[in-house]
Amino acid sequence: MSDAAQPTAAEVRAAADAVKTALDRHLQAVERRTGDDDPAVYDAFNALAAAAEVYDELLYDRYDEVTPFEIPGAEDSLPPYEGPDEPHAVSVLIRRDYAVAEPARLIAQAQRLTELDPDGRDAGVPTVADAGVHAALGVVFGEYEADEIASRHKEFGLEEGDSTLWVSAVDELPEPGEWLGAPFDEADPALVVCRFDASAVFDEEDELDGDQDGSLPQRA
Repeated sequence: MSDAAQPTAAEVRAAADAVKTALDRHLQAVERRTGDDDPAVYDAFNALAAAAEVYDELLYDRYDEVTPFEIPGAEDSLPPYEGPDEPHAVSVLIRRDYAVAEPARLIAQAQRLTELDPDGRDAGVPTVADAGVHAALGVVFGEYEADEIASRHKEFGLEEGDSTLWVSAVDELPEPGEWLGAPFDEADPALVVCRFDASAVFDEEDELDGDQDGSLPQRA
């Protein structure tokens, strides 16, 4: 960062004062809390986190120093759990992102699968190579379970992105086919028993901390 773009000492001091004010307001909200899920405490926590983040950034930009504490952002935490203490059923929601890093490898693997299928060799049926990546994805994900693709993704020319798994409490199992039309519409973070996130962001942080796990469980 150039000298012209650096924050002034006065701006850093103002950010520090904002942290002190936010800290006082957070303590006041905690002292006056009306229950475990008091919105005033939640709002004060977010305000303190935001003020601390601004101060930390300005402090680093101006003096190349950091604070000795870290306040997790609101987006990194779950709201208070509102589900049953002893769930009778759970719903497991999984998202995994992949980049198609090697389209040729993906298409070749899908073509091999179709060649092993007698129906795939019928006259008039276009090959996967002709249809491209879209068709290849359909073949591969139609043939293998999601967990197997996750463990063998490099074989299919895929590169892992972020992933998350939510274990959410439900009162009872829905009727067969009840939610298939919109499987994720009823996902409620307040009913999440635990979640496990994986991201390259955590890998970088863990390398600095000496921990190579690379996952972030919450509310375990």
